[in-house]
Amino acid sequence: MPGTRIAAGERVTLRTVEREDVPFLQRAFTEPRIRYPLGNAVRNREEIADRFEDHDGTRFLVCLDGDDPGPDPDAVTADRDPDAGETRPIGSVGVEDADWKRPELGYWLGPEVHGEGYGAEAVALVVDYVFRTCDHPAVGAGAYEFNDASRGLLESLGFEEEGRTRRDRFIDGEYVDTVQYVLLREEWRESSE
Repeated sequence: MPGTRIAAGERVTLRTVEREDVPFLQRAFTEPRIRYPLGNAVRNREEIADRFEDHDGTRFLVCLDGDDPGPDPDAVTADRDPDAGETRPIGSVGVEDADWKRPELGYWLGPEVHGEGYGAEAVALVVDYVFRTCDHPAVGAGAYEFNDASRGLLESLGFEEEGRTRRDRFIDGEYVDTVQYVLLREEWRESSE
């Protein structure tokens, strides 16, 4: 069961990742529609648990709470009793490197909820969290060049492209570019008012 609620939006909440969430994360990371775009290797439950326990950043589960089952409560990433009206994780957002340099965001959602607006809401919540808890002038994020949905999500939240790392990662048989984005604190303030 997902942990403590950290932030809540209109439809999603951010909750702490707990050891009990490892099976959900393992299923998600073995799903090709998530694993390939993230460039992740397949990991067993212990490797995933170690990764999240040793993680030096902040990671949250993106959840649907209460009576909102989302578009498909029986999807592969569903991790609850569909009749119970309980919390259901649908993805993850995280912040890396905030202790020593510009915070960098990472995020993914299960394919069954793509295009529903949950991702934009979750990323907006984590951006708000970063600017309210970290003293940094900007937050960054990267998206692979082929991932139009992720790039569009960042741009819709006010992030601007600041560069690219060419042939950065080997994903699904080829090297791909990573497009770097940034959102400055003052731009966030203006959009929050």
